[in-house]
Formats: sequence, structure tokens, C-alpha cells
Amino acid sequence: MDQGTFISIVQQVVWLILLLSAPILITGMGVGVLISVFQAVTQIQESTLTFVPKILACLLVFVITAPWMVQTMVDQTTQLYNSLIEMAP
Repeated sequence: MDQGTFISIVQQVVWLILLLSAPILITGMGVGVLISVFQAVTQIQESTLTFVPKILACLLVFVITAPWMVQTMVDQTTQLYNSLIEMAP
């Protein structure tokens, strides 16, 4: 395995990590912004108010996207194993 192949594999893995984590991170950020706006409008300054909605929203998004995440990871792993077999001497 040469250096270019290794860099390509690492690049694919990092891209996969970003792709799989994006739905949950974006949901958490969106819910956090909405709760912050709600707190600013109503002048409620309770810091623990943001945790429960964020956790529930992220859990819901995880449950919805879990099949896609698993299938994407399986596809990537299969592709990686097949490419490693082809590179073997």
C-alpha cells in the first residue's frame, strides 16, 4: 500500500464520519438555537431547559436515520475490505 492509497482511505473515512454525524449535530444545533430564541423572547434564563429538548430531538433523529447510517457503514466497510484484498500481493 503506497502513501496515496492510505491518504485516500483516510480521506474516505473522515468524510464518512462527517456525513454520518451531520444529521444529529445539525439537529442539536437547530434545537439549541430555537430554545435560545425562545428563552430570549420569554426572558427565561434557565440553563437546564435546553438539555431535554436537544436530547429528545437528537435521539429521534438517530432512530430515524439509524438504518441509513448502518447501511452506509456496511457499504464503506465492504468497499474497504474489497480494496484491501485487491492490494494484497
